[in-house]
Amino acid sequence: MTIIKSNSSSPSAPVNPACKDTSSCKTHTVAGGHGHAFEVKKGTSFRIIDLHGQQIVDMMAWVLPYPSSLEHLSMAYTRYHLNGTAPPAIGDHLVTNKSEAIFKLTHDDCHTHDMTFMACNPAFYAEKGVPGHRSCAQNIAEAMKPWGMRSYLEAASVDPFNVFQNTPDMTLKDLGCSRAGDFVEFEVLKDAVVAVSSCPYDVDGFGGGKATDIAVVTGMKLQSVGG
Repeated sequence: MTIIKSNSSSPSAPVNPACKDTSSCKTHTVAGGHGHAFEVKKGTSFRIIDLHGQQIVDMMAWVLPYPSSLEHLSMAYTRYHLNGTAPPAIGDHLVTNKSEAIFKLTHDDCHTHDMTFMACNPAFYAEKGVPGHRSCAQNIAEAMKPWGMRSYLEAASVDPFNVFQNTPDMTLKDLGCSRAGDFVEFEVLKDAVVAVSSCPYDVDGFGGGKATDIAVVTGMKLQSVGG
């Protein structure tokens, strides 16, 4: 089965783990506007799928054991290693605050992502006049609670990799420009816990004015899917 892409927001886009051993794969649907955290092992890969299109996903990661390792995915170090703010290309690495590669991008349908903006947070929405609005920092803190994260401020201190977010070129394309079925896939280079948030930002009609579900596929054996 192949992933069927569409410009519509239909929820029927199929999820294809693309595993040789499907018993090793796990697919988790993350509700729109909410978060999810999961552990990944070196030598496997994982996938983030936009099921409906135009949904931004904030992604953070910490090297295990969390929190004692103090090592996390860093956009500042990644920008340094990639010589700028342009999104990574197939084969590029995302890098930690110890200047070490944590993930390698192995598949990318959208080719448009952001490495410059912070995660939305309660203070951000309060400034916009919508206090109590769900936020990515809160979503990630809730998802990371089983690993010991105590406050959204811990998540807010780490800049995310904003999957499917078109910030530098937002005057040329929509802020969220992914299509239903688009996905990114990463090879895991360090044991880590990854947290994602289906961004609840719906102010001014962005993302169609409504956060939608995404899917995460983990436990994938390494194989090339193409770019």
